[in-house]
Amino acid sequence: MIIIFQNDIVGVVCVYVYVAILLILTEKISSKKYPIASRKILHIMVGNIAFLLPVFQTRELMAFFAAGPFILFTFLMSPYSPISKLRGKTSEAGHGMGLVYYAITWTILAYIFFDYKVIIAIGILAMSYGDGFASLIGMKYGGKKYNIFGDLKSYMGSYSMFVFTFLLIIIAELFYEKFFPDLIHLSTIIFISFLSTFVEGLTPKGLDNLSVPFLTSILYYFLLA
Repeated sequence: MIIIFQNDIVGVVCVYVYVAILLILTEKISSKKYPIASRKILHIMVGNIAFLLPVFQTRELMAFFAAGPFILFTFLMSPYSPISKLRGKTSEAGHGMGLVYYAITWTILAYIFFDYKVIIAIGILAMSYGDGFASLIGMKYGGKKYNIFGDLKSYMGSYSMFVFTFLLIIIAELFYEKFFPDLIHLSTIIFISFLSTFVEGLTPKGLDNLSVPFLTSILYYFLLA
């Protein structure tokens, strides 16, 4: 029991230190000249938490001590924060509640799928790398765009979302030793990636930080877990 608790404490500390370093770098260095790009880099890099999940041994500690506190913390950094001095430039760039939704997603996934950490990881990585690179590449090489429910998106961004979601699902499976390189398995990953991309294209106003990871995780659970 003591060893298990120590592992969880190590996990919590690693998460906090890692996120703190990212926030310092993006808020104090990158956000001054490139606030939107800085926010997207933060959005992507936080996803590496997916590879810290095996450290945790207790559901409640992962969900409510490692993930949960970031709901309040990111809200206080958002444009809607009641404390103006805590509002961060990185959080103000783009959708103001995006990072809050990010924290909510991780908390819920951590609690529900604690016994299937690969599923938590896949949800986080689809949200971070998939959606993050969709925005970055879409902004840079967007070209033709479309607007369905109030958010302007690009076809190149959606293509990038599909590619990175597909690749990161495989990387997560390899990391968690769940990858089976047969045609049916790969076809299912393609299907999950396509639906995640489709939903990301439909979802407006930063809510894809909720819709994409939940859909990806649930599909993976029912189709491949």
